[in-house]
Amino acid sequence: MKRAGVCALVLSTAVLGGCGIPRSEAESRTPVPAPVPVEITSVELTGPAATPRPVATETAPPAADISTRVPMPAVVCMNLQAAQDLIQTAGVFYSRSEDATGQGRKQVVDRNWVVVAQVPAAGALIGEGDAVLSVVKVGEPTDCY
Repeated sequence: MKRAGVCALVLSTAVLGGCGIPRSEAESRTPVPAPVPVEITSVELTGPAATPRPVATETAPPAADISTRVPMPAVVCMNLQAAQDLIQTAGVFYSRSEDATGQGRKQVVDRNWVVVAQVPAAGALIGEGDAVLSVVKVGEPTDCY
C-alpha cells in the first residue's frame, strides 16, 4: 500500500510539474531594477568660514515627542496586562517586565502574571521604557492575595 502511494505521488508530481506555462528566454532574464538612493537634506555653505546649515528638501512628518514624562501609576498587585494597559492610558506605551523569582522566565501571556513590585514608585515621572514591573505567575506566593 505504501509503494502505491509513493508511485501515485511521483506520478502526480510529474504530471502537474509539466503543466506550467513555458517562459521565453528573455522573460526569464529580465533584470530587477536596483533601488534608487534618495537624498533628504543638503548642506549649504555661505562664505569661507560659514557653519554648515541643513536645508530641508522634503517635508518629514513630525517626530513623536519622546521627552514627554507622565506620573507612574500604582500597579503593584495588578494583573500584568491590566498594569501595562494603565501605564499606556497614562501616556507611556513601552514598559518592561521581569520575572521576580530570578528564574528569567519570559512573560509570553501577560494575563498569566501578577505585578509584585514596580520601579519607579507610583507618582514618579516616567518616559518610554522607564517602567519596570517585577512579576510572578498567577497562583505563585505573593503578598497580593
